[in-house]
Amino acid sequence: MSRIGNKPITVPNGVEVTVNGNKVTVKGPKGTIEKEIHKNISVTVENNEVKVSRPNDEALNRSLHGLTRTLINNMINGVVTEFTRELQINGVGYRAAKQGTDLNLTLGYSHPVIFKAPAGISFDVPNPNTIIVKGIDKELVGQTAADIRTKRPPEVYRGKGIKYAEEVIRRKEGKTGK
Repeated sequence: MSRIGNKPITVPNGVEVTVNGNKVTVKGPKGTIEKEIHKNISVTVENNEVKVSRPNDEALNRSLHGLTRTLINNMINGVVTEFTRELQINGVGYRAAKQGTDLNLTLGYSHPVIFKAPAGISFDVPNPNTIIVKGIDKELVGQTAADIRTKRPPEVYRGKGIKYAEEVIRRKEGKTGK
């Protein structure tokens, strides 16, 4: 029995949830998100509550039940308050600057790295060593932050590179530390 899947999702004021076949659309003050759900899972909207149910207790349906409820909940939360992911840049001469809607990253290469913003994502650069990725789609925000991090992942000997703000880099000693 899925405890998460059985919990109804309350729809806040100003948010509209519509179900058309196996496509769920959520409209809110920050924007609109559409997502296709698996054909085995059924979603109903009644009295400002979204309920997710499954047809039987097969393993696939049980695994999709809680997942679908969480995805719809994230869609509703995203159109009310944007999701954010913060990245920090460490290293001498490493910095970020906003260039229109894109990011201009100086990461120790012979050329600057221009990172184009995907549709629905905005960047905020409060200082040259901090990047904040914002958007209404939680999956897209996380993937964009991961893509930026791959441009120069943190290295373990000096700690240089791009890391998540909450990430802790375990440092190695090197050859001389015995």
